[in-house]
Amino acid sequence: MKRRDIGRVGILSATALALAACGEIETSTSGTTTTSGPTSIIAIDGSSTVFPITEAVAEEFQKVNRARITVGVSGTGGGFKKFCSNETVISDASRPIKSSEVTLCGEKSIEFIELPVAFDGLAVVVNPKNTWVDHLTTAELKKIWEPEAQGKVLKWSDVRPGFPDKPLTLFAPGVDSGTFDYFTEAINGESQASRGDFTPSEDDNVLVQGITTDENALGYFGFAYYVENQDKLKVVPIDDGDESNGQGAIAPSLETVGNGTYQPLARPIFIYVSKTGADRPEVQAFVEFYLTQGRPLVEEVGYIRLPDKAYDLALQRFNDRVTGSVYSGGAEVGVTIEELLSRR
Repeated sequence: MKRRDIGRVGILSATALALAACGEIETSTSGTTTTSGPTSIIAIDGSSTVFPITEAVAEEFQKVNRARITVGVSGTGGGFKKFCSNETVISDASRPIKSSEVTLCGEKSIEFIELPVAFDGLAVVVNPKNTWVDHLTTAELKKIWEPEAQGKVLKWSDVRPGFPDKPLTLFAPGVDSGTFDYFTEAINGESQASRGDFTPSEDDNVLVQGITTDENALGYFGFAYYVENQDKLKVVPIDDGDESNGQGAIAPSLETVGNGTYQPLARPIFIYVSKTGADRPEVQAFVEFYLTQGRPLVEEVGYIRLPDKAYDLALQRFNDRVTGSVYSGGAEVGVTIEELLSRR
């Protein structure tokens, strides 16, 4: 998977916005600039998980279209703040929009169209020098990450008898991340419910670096970032405790995330489109491109594409301008994409 430079894109995004009014340059997310007249800007921000997909689609779209696209990374929560303040027309999200964010958008009279664009799994990883962990159960993950663990579960031996008496160092996405929201919902039973004594970052590359330099570390982030760094990380298979499936601990993979057997840490990820923005021809064209020609790009950057029927249903949802979220209370662990798109 080709990983783009998030920091560079953020700088280019700000520069492009500043110069757009002058109509002096056209800047793509790849950094290429050409002299041109005024063009339309499609401003996007949000999830670092969805970022690689949106960036790849934006680059391909800009090869054949004059619209300029800026892609920022503020985390899912940070992206919704900008979206609901009318600073962006599309918001990348690695979880469904929260009721508080729906309210915030409503206060600004911003209607949105919710579109799933890919599947992603959350990978639980440790340092390759960790020789004692061959799997973890969801109960053990809860024991590690629940709020009550702070100040109590401090060593690996606190997690399971037989684990060494070594410090447990934790890394995770920051509180504005949709990945943090989904993980805490899936493992601890409540979004944002987590111990606070861990090293957070909205940039998954920072988490990767922290885990690769500490043999006692454990962390989690999107599966695509594990794939990119699998030569320097060890993924931990997860046992969800469901004896009826007869499969025991399961590691995340394109197959297990795509077929739903990697539970409860598999999920759809989204883009949210402003209904007003969708009526702009360049935004209409970009979203149509995203849901059609963007399909193979999902796999190219390390994620799992939806079934073609799901993309077709999402495109219909967009063209019909179906607004609002199909979720009533945030993320739903284990929900299928078919169930998602059947709710209109």
